[in-house]
Amino acid sequence: MCLAVPARVKKILPDKMAKVDLEGVEQEISVELLEELNVGDYVIVHVGYALEKLDPHEAQETLKLFDDMRASQEQDA
Repeated sequence: MCLAVPARVKKILPDKMAKVDLEGVEQEISVELLEELNVGDYVIVHVGYALEKLDPHEAQETLKLFDDMRASQEQDA
């Protein structure tokens, strides 16, 4: 199973690239598939590509769900 995760754009780079924050981990990704992107925007990232921009509230809700799943797995271990 593959997951696409929300990430916050920290810096726009040359050549249609951006630096994003994936829950504390910085990664460079391609933003070639998006037309307009700004620092602070949230994007859905899958295998190194930003697939689409997300509403900030939706991004926070999704990140909270990932945190809840992680906490649940830790309790079950």
